[in-house]
Amino acid sequence: MSHATQIHGTAADGTALTVVYAEQPADRVAFALAFPGSDLPRLVHWGRPVAHPDSLLGAYDALKPQRVSGALDETAWPSVLPTQAESWIGEPRLVLRRGGVELFPKFVVTGIEAADDAGVVGATVDATPSPEWVDAARAFGRGALAGDDAAMAAASDAAVHAVAAAATQPGVTPADPDDPTGPLAYEDVAGQARTAGPVRVPGVRVTACDEALGVEIEWRMEIVSGGLLRQQAEVRNLFGADQPGLEVGKVELGFALPAAAAEILTTTGHHLRERSPQRQPLTVGRFARPQLAGRPDFDATLLTTVGVPGFGFEHGEAWALHVAWSGNAVSAVERLPYTQAQLTGGELLFGGEVTLGPAGGAGETADGDATAAASYRTPWVYGSYGDGLNEIAARFHTYLRSRHPRLVAKPRPVILNTWEAVYFQHDFDTLKALADKAAASGVERFVVDDGWFGARRDDTKGLGDWQISPEVWPDGPKSLKALADYVHGLGMEFGLWFEPEMTNPDSELARNHPDWILAPVPGRLPMQGRSQQVVDLTNPEAFDYIAHAMDALVGELGIDYIKWDHNKLVTEAVSPKTGRPAVHAQTEAVYRIFRTLKTRHPGLEIESCSSGGGRVDLGILEYADRIWVSDCVDPVERADIQRYTSLLVPPFMMGEHVGASPAHSTRRATSQELRMAMAFFGHMGIEWDLNHEPQEALDKLGRWVGEYKKHRDWFAVDTCVHGDTPDPAVRLDGMVKPERDAAIYRFTQLTTSQTYPAAPVRLPGLDPDRLYRVSPLAPSLDLEGLGNGQSPLGWWTEDGVVLPGAALIAYGIRPPSLHPAQAVLLKVVAE
Repeated sequence: MSHATQIHGTAADGTALTVVYAEQPADRVAFALAFPGSDLPRLVHWGRPVAHPDSLLGAYDALKPQRVSGALDETAWPSVLPTQAESWIGEPRLVLRRGGVELFPKFVVTGIEAADDAGVVGATVDATPSPEWVDAARAFGRGALAGDDAAMAAASDAAVHAVAAAATQPGVTPADPDDPTGPLAYEDVAGQARTAGPVRVPGVRVTACDEALGVEIEWRMEIVSGGLLRQQAEVRNLFGADQPGLEVGKVELGFALPAAAAEILTTTGHHLRERSPQRQPLTVGRFARPQLAGRPDFDATLLTTVGVPGFGFEHGEAWALHVAWSGNAVSAVERLPYTQAQLTGGELLFGGEVTLGPAGGAGETADGDATAAASYRTPWVYGSYGDGLNEIAARFHTYLRSRHPRLVAKPRPVILNTWEAVYFQHDFDTLKALADKAAASGVERFVVDDGWFGARRDDTKGLGDWQISPEVWPDGPKSLKALADYVHGLGMEFGLWFEPEMTNPDSELARNHPDWILAPVPGRLPMQGRSQQVVDLTNPEAFDYIAHAMDALVGELGIDYIKWDHNKLVTEAVSPKTGRPAVHAQTEAVYRIFRTLKTRHPGLEIESCSSGGGRVDLGILEYADRIWVSDCVDPVERADIQRYTSLLVPPFMMGEHVGASPAHSTRRATSQELRMAMAFFGHMGIEWDLNHEPQEALDKLGRWVGEYKKHRDWFAVDTCVHGDTPDPAVRLDGMVKPERDAAIYRFTQLTTSQTYPAAPVRLPGLDPDRLYRVSPLAPSLDLEGLGNGQSPLGWWTEDGVVLPGAALIAYGIRPPSLHPAQAVLLKVVAE
């Protein structure tokens, strides 16, 4: 049972102490905060639940540093938001200015609330079953305000009807049986019902202020689904309109780490090679990973992880941080000679981007700022603790399942995306034939990529003109609507590509509305990328044009799926409307379009593509149903790109596609078996011109797709695991059922190895006390052309071999000896 409580006492020096302890035993995680007097709290525990929480009052005396020579009277012991007033002399974590002058606050805690239900995780985008439900709920509220019982009764009946209609889907029911007008719950293949409505969670809320400087903060920490910790702060201006506004420059929240955390793991990368791991020792100083491209870019680290030296996927205590924000942000690790390491993160703001108005609400300040906001709320900063990266990742995966209950209740449809099949060469007959081939291969969702609108015959013009091109798609039997209807008639869903945030200078949008483009000064545009500039979605007119155009096309064509792209780095991002930097407001506008489209069109899925591998964060994943992992579908490159993307994103939300050979991005030729195996655990798709493939290849594709469909429901709820292998030439990845009664693993021989034949690989995630039968998965049984072993592998038969889980975990099993760039799948089933 989740729990949060306050404990009161006194330190050895007489300081009054309050300790807040919160735990989530089912997820084996807890945290404790120590409040000395009226100061902001120190994190004194983050790890497994403790047996005697009351004893954590002693943590203050146990951890508080002594005064030392050459420093201030109080040695730095950073709070959750340290300032110079508490002797923090590292990188400023809170930057506030008034009238251009830096402020140095000393906060006094004025309120502490800790309870089992002190935190709230808001309703998901799957919470409302239909627009009719939304209308009925609003009508009910209007009736309640007016005291109109008849109107309330009619609205309640309408809401019940809307929920009942939605609940005709298998596994969909009202979350609360006593409230049929409320949000829905979705049942997964394991029989677990997941509510889409708001959920109360254990946590703490702290209010603190500096009255002299006119600043108040409200800080929260919560334990959410999966055992993730998350924290957020809200900054408020206490001064009135007679004072300059309060400018917020930075709020960087953090977690204090134990001394054993001494090694840093992050990822870097570039287009076509994202998520490349890198490690370094944690030394004195600051190691920061800023992102200033208006989005998390290809080199963004999904997690900043600090652990005991040598920590891996299977073992090694580690702590990870993620900033849930799709704009500019930073994550960092910092250690002073006086302190233990601080794992920190937050949004990066440009000067003048966020200014707070008078106390009590937004409004014009004494310095003439009429655009001032009422308050600034930081993005959520998430922390994950575990014994190994597999446990750390599993917490994020569990949380994301809770935010997308609809996805785990519905089989993930196999996709065909037309980009690498036809690029800009759109033609009704060609795409109709491709749809036929797709349907025959088991595809369930057909997505038309870039090139269907305006003058968009290449990537230099037409972007932003979201009207169907009559040149390519004339009205009548060969229109885009006719193709969408044909796709639906084949039993497939229909998807369409958009890049809503961008425009070509050679477009009607840019010509007619140059003031709708982000630019540093009038008359000068930012440096182009891919012949593109960025549409100013903070301008209400531009926002309405984009949102209404997309909304209308979703309705007109019956679009089931949007591929949302984002191909230009957002630089020099100043809104001509306000004259201020606009990345923060632009990011919120993107979220608003996602939310609006999904609310108005329940069941609509949206992919966050972002050049492939960009904008992968929990901010966009509150709304997006999957991410496009990389524009590179070469399975050799994908082996590690997908592995390290899964530190944050569960495979069922990762676009993993089977492409052509040679791969378009690398020109590397690979076997169809490797390409299929590498796409098997994720949201499977096809990025391939099936119109020009031999029937033998199509038949093999169909067999693999059929095998994937047998397992995909479980992949959505399985635990994703990766093995630690000392051989850099091989990879072991797997999906383990929640009860650990079955699993599927993929063994990949990326290159030749010093070890020949391949050494046994351990199978993580199993129950050591059970017996398992290990055998090849059907498509991998035949090793002809894949392996180089010159004698049979004894267990590589349909019957396989039976071994105890403990042996498979500790000593493993020997995989087939494979040629380089080959992979096989094996299944493990409890006896």
